[in-house]
Amino acid sequence: MNKARTEKVAVVDELKERVDSTSTAVVTEYRGMTVAEISELRRSLRAAGGDFKVYKNTLVRRAIAGTAVEPLDEYLVGPTAVTFVKGDVSAVAKLLRDFARQTPTLILKGGVVDGKALSVKQLTSLADLPSRDVLLAQFAGLIASPLRSMAGLLKAVPSNFAYGLKALVDAKGGVAAPASASDEVAETPAGVEEAALAASDDAAAPAAEVEVTDEAPEAEAVAEIPEASPDVASEPAE
Repeated sequence: MNKARTEKVAVVDELKERVDSTSTAVVTEYRGMTVAEISELRRSLRAAGGDFKVYKNTLVRRAIAGTAVEPLDEYLVGPTAVTFVKGDVSAVAKLLRDFARQTPTLILKGGVVDGKALSVKQLTSLADLPSRDVLLAQFAGLIASPLRSMAGLLKAVPSNFAYGLKALVDAKGGVAAPASASDEVAETPAGVEEAALAASDDAAAPAAEVEVTDEAPEAEAVAEIPEASPDVASEPAE
């Protein structure tokens, strides 16, 4: 009797540890399932983050009393197994649902997710949801889509500006090509020389005119002065 009691205490302690590590679990009825089927189900659930265990209902009730998974108590009727979930609960629910379709002896009874009781219908709806990885991929795609659109717009701005500028230039008849540096160098000395000659001609002309106008009046004045009369010069002064 002491041995049986010790075993029960060990099972309760094990259940408490599982309950402390997760607040999500699913209860199923496994009556009529073969050992091979149970082993296959356990392997599949373990890969998805679920741990399928068979316990006595009385021990389960004792272990979950006062915990977040206590609502499982209402499903602990008949030969039951508890699947504690540490991974994606939707993936675990999907595995259990699909396995129950292939193996009718496995029956979903209900579950608890984060301390809230779920009916069989709710578990089935949860199984229809995409897995966590798929949801994360979809969410990442939603975030990346606007970023890709923005990158495309930023990339298109310079190209569109260049096309628009070219169209504007073409509409204005184009822009004449600037003279090359060699042409400017070749034409510059001739232009400078012509400008220098013109400036020298303009500067010399006024100087000649001034010289003529200054000397001509003096010549005329000298020419108009009458010579003194001999008679006037010989008269004595009174």
